[in-house]
Amino acid sequence: MIADFDYQFFIEVLVGGLLSGVMYSLVAIGFVLIYKTSGVLNFAQGALLLFAALTFVSLVERGVPFALALVATFVIMVAIGIAIERTVLRPLTNKPPITLFMATLGLSYIIEGAAQLIWGTQVHGLDLGIEDVPLEVGGVLISQFDIFAAVVAAGMVLLLSLFFRYTRIGLSFRAVADDQFAALAVGLPLPLIWATVWAAAGLVALVAGLLWGARLGVQFSLSLVVLKALPVLVLGGFDSILGAIVGGLLIGASEKLAEVYIGDYFGGGIESWFAYVVALVFLLIRPSGLFGQKLVERV
Repeated sequence: MIADFDYQFFIEVLVGGLLSGVMYSLVAIGFVLIYKTSGVLNFAQGALLLFAALTFVSLVERGVPFALALVATFVIMVAIGIAIERTVLRPLTNKPPITLFMATLGLSYIIEGAAQLIWGTQVHGLDLGIEDVPLEVGGVLISQFDIFAAVVAAGMVLLLSLFFRYTRIGLSFRAVADDQFAALAVGLPLPLIWATVWAAAGLVALVAGLLWGARLGVQFSLSLVVLKALPVLVLGGFDSILGAIVGGLLIGASEKLAEVYIGDYFGGGIESWFAYVVALVFLLIRPSGLFGQKLVERV
């Protein structure tokens, strides 16, 4: 039976899953950025992703050049991120986590409603100039669009890593992530740091929205992509960018392999829910995730 195993096909499925996982990671990073600095599980990230994709494609359809539409959407998403932090979350500082979560949940519906009011409800096709066709690499067929998306996502991760490691505001972000009260005690400007982080989350939402919009089409169900980020966060940890990357790769690979090799035993279609099974099992073994901060402190 082992001799009959098609290793090349296995590698194709595995690589395809890993590349899809990179796109999951990109969505999850938006969660991590907010959670690390403010402890807020930003459920509005999916709505921001939708708003970014819908704004960009609507501008392009109205004759705005691609580059100009991209810059305009970036400015809009940064402004929305800063506005959310200042008008909604800053007044709720030190409130219980459930209050902050409900605030972001309400925000998600407000943002989706605003997108519908401004741009309409019709479905849009989004063409980034990269065809979703197979490309042979070392004898393995890989989606050309998946490679492009993985390169873009990797570039975004590298950019964020350099920003938070080598810039003054980035170092301040890391200090706030470690201990907010200590950072406040030494005079770090928390409002500026929070605003910067929300602006970065808006940028991540823009990149993720364009990639997912090109794959699935720009429609209101696009905001549900955020649900695929939750298993990624459970595996990697809610406060770790590295965890978001590793978790995305694991989820992407596991769901593709499961669909191909054991999907027939369950009637097919398990790719849509298998990630949550993995996350549930992982919660029972390691609730804080692979790279997350320990939830239980020693007395």
